[in-house]
Amino acid sequence: MSPQFVDPSLPKRIDRWRSPALGLEMPIVSYGWRGQPILLFPTAAADFLENERFWLIKAIEPLLMQGRIRVFSIDSINKLAWMDRSLPVPEAGRRQALYSRYIEDEVVPYIRHVCGDGQARAITTGASFGCFHAANALFRRPDLFGGLIGMSGFYDLSPSYFKGYTDDNCYFNNPMWYVANMEGGALDTLRHHTRIAIVAGQGAYEKPDATRVFHDLLDRKQIGHTFDLWGHDVNHDWPWWRKMLPHYLERIGC
Repeated sequence: MSPQFVDPSLPKRIDRWRSPALGLEMPIVSYGWRGQPILLFPTAAADFLENERFWLIKAIEPLLMQGRIRVFSIDSINKLAWMDRSLPVPEAGRRQALYSRYIEDEVVPYIRHVCGDGQARAITTGASFGCFHAANALFRRPDLFGGLIGMSGFYDLSPSYFKGYTDDNCYFNNPMWYVANMEGGALDTLRHHTRIAIVAGQGAYEKPDATRVFHDLLDRKQIGHTFDLWGHDVNHDWPWWRKMLPHYLERIGC
């Protein structure tokens, strides 16, 4: 018998379409029936069901069953972009830009349609590489997204992926760079109408300095947020993310 990753009584819906931006069939799964929409990204090169298979959905099931949140989980294209080391950086950046367009022009309208709220601003979240994508989605378009729970992630692609190169696709998809220069309405929205928590452990394979550096940038930009470093026993692994996500959903008021 296959494991029950989620309660059978929890509404679960899978849709898919061929993305005009990406030219790929992109699936999306949703859990729950009402509440604050949450957009969940997978780690590394994983798929839209990874967070269910690793029991992260189960960890937040009480909030789903209470109708406090509704979760949407999508595919990554990392294996076709930054994690394909044979790909030239300009092409990886172009594909990242197309992925951002898919999120903004396709996923957001889908979420708003399913939720029956044309103004809904989903909270983004993810762990590891998923944290990067969640942060990039929010900080690029705070008019579309209402918050971030970033777990065990990084916010700057340049040290590991840009190889000294940059162009507009790289710049405008690298939060550590463009947030430093944000101003006007987008910055005002981040300061006054957005809920942000960034957190990392200090154990094996964690990189707490990546979270600390981004915390310092948010402080300089006067963007309010929660910044936490968990203990030296907190490793870069699912058991801790299953503790973090429900904790911070509660903390930011979901």
